[in-house]
Amino acid sequence: MRTLYHWPLCGSGRYVRLLLAEKKLEFEAVVEPYWKKREEFCEINPTAKVPALVELNQAVFTDGQVICEYLEEAYPGPHSYLGNTPAARAQTRSLCALFASDFYQEVMHKVVFEKTLKRHFGLGYLDSQVMREGLKKFGDYLEYFSWLIGRRHWLAGEDYSLADMAGAAYISCLDYLGHVPWDTYPDVKEWYARIKSRPSMRPLLEDRIPGITPAYYYTDPDF
Repeated sequence: MRTLYHWPLCGSGRYVRLLLAEKKLEFEAVVEPYWKKREEFCEINPTAKVPALVELNQAVFTDGQVICEYLEEAYPGPHSYLGNTPAARAQTRSLCALFASDFYQEVMHKVVFEKTLKRHFGLGYLDSQVMREGLKKFGDYLEYFSWLIGRRHWLAGEDYSLADMAGAAYISCLDYLGHVPWDTYPDVKEWYARIKSRPSMRPLLEDRIPGITPAYYYTDPDF
């Protein structure tokens, strides 16, 4: 059995879980408190970062985008989630990189990390000013995603792609915490509702973080 080490509110881990489910690849999801740097986990992944995928042949892959591109190549299907042309693949990769880098630093780290993990790293308590900065920047990204969706069916084009999985994975973490102003961005809400209704999203919607109750509408596909 392949194994994915992840943290429930880690966007890149959720991204990998979505693709594994879309490809119907069986795996065991192991919640890894990576800040503890457990010896057993560091033997698997010396960087002690999640996600980390241990394949059937015991090969180890790390970094969400690297894992997803590996899965696309190793287990190709009738539909390419990267895109069918060089231009489509470039557009998909560009958006995936946006979520993994800028979006993570400017939004996820300032909202999700502040609210859920900061204390585990011994960095003190939530900084409300940092939270406000992250949520303001999140609004700028939602404007951009609205602009994209208003001109195409999915984020990267007319086909459901890794860009949509990455976007839904990261945004779902913020949705768990109740920080997505859905009514202000109806195009993004409609896009997310389409993904939320897919079977691959169900395990993510079942995630629970001890001590943090999800938003009341978090599991509702008709939110």
